[in-house]
Amino acid sequence: MQVQKTTIPHWSEEDRPREKMILKGRNSLSDAELLAILIGTGSGNKSAVDLGREVLLLAKGDLYEFGKLRLSQLCEVKGIGQSKAISILAALELGRRRKGTKVQKRRKITSSERAFEELKPYFTDLSHEEFFVMYLNRANELIQVKQLSIGGVSGTYVDSKIIFKYGIDMGASAIILSHNHPSRNLKPSEADRKLTKKIQQFGELIEMPVLDHLIIADNGYFSFSDQELL
Repeated sequence: MQVQKTTIPHWSEEDRPREKMILKGRNSLSDAELLAILIGTGSGNKSAVDLGREVLLLAKGDLYEFGKLRLSQLCEVKGIGQSKAISILAALELGRRRKGTKVQKRRKITSSERAFEELKPYFTDLSHEEFFVMYLNRANELIQVKQLSIGGVSGTYVDSKIIFKYGIDMGASAIILSHNHPSRNLKPSEADRKLTKKIQQFGELIEMPVLDHLIIADNGYFSFSDQELL
C-alpha cells in the first residue's frame, strides 16, 4: 500500500503556517508551526510542522532550553540539515539581540515646530523638490518618515493613493505632509493648496487625517495648520 504524503501544500489553506499567519495573525501559530516557517520544507513523509515538533522535543518543548541548542544538536533530527538548522539558530539569535536592545521611546509630534525639527535634515542642501510624509500613531508619536517623490526645481508629483497605502500598511492614525522649496520662497503655490486639499479630503474618507503640511526651505518653514489652511 502506498503511503500518502502529508506535505503542507496538500493541507487546507487555513492549516498552512504561512497562510494561517496571514489569515489569523502570528499569535495563532503554535511553536511547531512557527518553526515550520523557518524550516520551509518537509522531508520524506514528514511535513515542516512535523519536523518542527521533533526539533522541539530536543528541549522537551521548553523554549528557554530550546534557545540553548547547538547546530550539531539540531542536525541530529532527520530532515533537518545544516541549512535549516542555521535558519533556526539565526532566528533565535535575533530574538536574543532584540531582548537586549533598549526600547526607544517614540518621538511625539506636538507642534509644527517639532515636526519641522524632525523633517529639516531630510531637506538639507537639496536643489530640487522632494516630498516626504510623517506617519503618526494615535498618540501623535512618529512611526516613520517616508519619501514619496523626487521632482525638479519647481515641482514634484505625489500620488494620494500611495500616501495612504503606506499609512494603512503601517497602521498609522494621522499624517503630516512636507515638501521643500529650493527657491526659499515659503509661500504655498496654488498647486500646493490644491494638492493639500485633495490629500486632506482623501484622509477624511479613510479616517487618517492630515494634521499639517509643511513647506520647508533653508530660511524656515510654512505651516498650513498654523495659518489655518487645513
